[in-house]
Amino acid sequence: MKLEFIPLDKLTVSKANMRYAKKAPDVSDILPTVRTRGVIQPLIVRANCDPGVFEIVGGARRFHAARIVAEERRAAEPANPPDAEPLPCAILEGGDDADAVEASLIENLARLDPDEVTQWETFTRLVKEGRSLAELVATFGLPELTIKRVLALGNLLPRIRDLYRKEQIDAATVRHLTLASKGRQKDWLALYDDESAYCPTGHQLKAWLFGGASVPVANALFDVDASGIATVADLFGEDRYFADVAAFWTAQNEAVETRRAAYLDAGWSDAVVVGPDAHFHSWEYEKAPKRKGGRVYIVVSPRGEVTFHEGYLTRKEAQRARRGDGEDGGDTAAPATKPQRPEVTSAMQGYIDLHRHAAVRAALTGHPQIALRLMVAHAITGSHLWSVRPEPQSAPNDVVRESVETCLGETAFDERRRAVLGLLGFDPEEPTVVGGNGDSCGIVGVFLRLLALGDAEVLDVNAIVIGESLAAGSAAVEAVGAEIGVRMADWWQADNAFFEQVRDKEVLAMLVAEVAGKSVADANAKEKGATMKRIIRDCLDGAGGRAKVEGWVPKWMAFPPDAYTTRGGVGTVKARALVVAALTADDEPDPASPGAVALPEPDPEAEPVAQPEPEAVPLAA
Repeated sequence: MKLEFIPLDKLTVSKANMRYAKKAPDVSDILPTVRTRGVIQPLIVRANCDPGVFEIVGGARRFHAARIVAEERRAAEPANPPDAEPLPCAILEGGDDADAVEASLIENLARLDPDEVTQWETFTRLVKEGRSLAELVATFGLPELTIKRVLALGNLLPRIRDLYRKEQIDAATVRHLTLASKGRQKDWLALYDDESAYCPTGHQLKAWLFGGASVPVANALFDVDASGIATVADLFGEDRYFADVAAFWTAQNEAVETRRAAYLDAGWSDAVVVGPDAHFHSWEYEKAPKRKGGRVYIVVSPRGEVTFHEGYLTRKEAQRARRGDGEDGGDTAAPATKPQRPEVTSAMQGYIDLHRHAAVRAALTGHPQIALRLMVAHAITGSHLWSVRPEPQSAPNDVVRESVETCLGETAFDERRRAVLGLLGFDPEEPTVVGGNGDSCGIVGVFLRLLALGDAEVLDVNAIVIGESLAAGSAAVEAVGAEIGVRMADWWQADNAFFEQVRDKEVLAMLVAEVAGKSVADANAKEKGATMKRIIRDCLDGAGGRAKVEGWVPKWMAFPPDAYTTRGGVGTVKARALVVAALTADDEPDPASPGAVALPEPDPEAEPVAQPEPEAVPLAA
């Protein structure tokens, strides 16, 4: 390989270049640098069949940027147009198409990530040129699983690959379509094209492909390879499923019956098979050893998974066995003693309880600090009148779940929660403070601990309790955030999970306009979503020659929230509307923000509300 400077008119994009025969790529990120400093990084080229002409294997974006700059300079000086500057080029040895394809993909992977379909096209060409999977792994430094996943796109019909390239279907849908035959893929495309039909996507697609519950190969009790039952693998080559579910159940039932016979031969009183249409609830049974007649329950799930519960009897059977063994205490043959009459009737007990309740709650009105502690204890432990559950923070996928679990807000809250758990004498590794089982003794125990704490510590506990039981997406979140003045930029920055969830092209264009300016947004309005996301990332990171944008938060996440379009469907804006509806009728909306209404500001001239002096709370005896 040697380095030379080659004129623009002697260069052309090679067919080996992965961006050949496509529209001119987006060069807005490198164009300012090329204007001021020219092309610094050499292009990778090889000799063309025409003498003196070279074809570009790697560096098509720099080539297009240089052409734009040359045309701009000629337009600026039409009377005496300047010559275009030659470009630095590294010339490959001729005669090896695979080397050229590898060079193109390596060069582009290091700059602007190609989509998976483009990678598949390039990897496929390399395989046809004789490259092995091991050679691809060594050349590109990618995991073998990643390359297998890309190559698996070859199982798809060209139109499905094109839909994936255009981001009209997601990765989960593509992954499951690779399990389908070509005929089944055609059936799915027919549903996709029929606006009146339901077209399954994502995880629902798997059930559609298998005609119900899919059965993983890992659930088989028998030797799958020896059985000869056909299986299919998913996009990653890791998960395998049975293509013939009926054949699986025939073999699985035979294997279950074999295991059942083995348990009986081993001396168990019985081995009961609990089929997919029944349930085994452990709380309805008690442990019992083999010598006392314990059974084995073999539970088969609808997906074919088999679980073995050894040594169980029903509770009634266990009680009868204890009576027979005299374990209930005393001589079972002794005559039953006559039950004693209680001291008070049930009516009298109700009379006593209600009067004591009335006296205590009246007295509590004069002891608000004790009432606060009792309320917090109920919220933590629960009762038959209190049902307090922690916000589950259910996430739509693992990417979102990991993003929330590692964010600054969740980390700070978890640190304070651990401190509160220690303050209450709980295990600091408990996942939540609230969510008790309503045990009366538990309420009293927590209440007594709270009595021993000062007001400031109780308020700290209360903040964690309400934080855990505050419903995500609720109007309460909006009201509290506005009242406190939460600035989301202090707690959140755009991460990979955020960019994976943004798929609306119209919204993406507006996000680009916010961070990069309207001119950049207009110039890239017809680009793919991946290109727009890259521009936003570069602006937030200060990369690619773009000025760094600090403290940016999308309108949906800000306090107050707003929408980008008139289409609606933004949960935070709906929740905000509930807050606005709760305001008094004479509260006017803020005309400067059509998507949000400001809460009334506190009156600086108003007299402060007098707060009672904190009273000493007596410790429990």
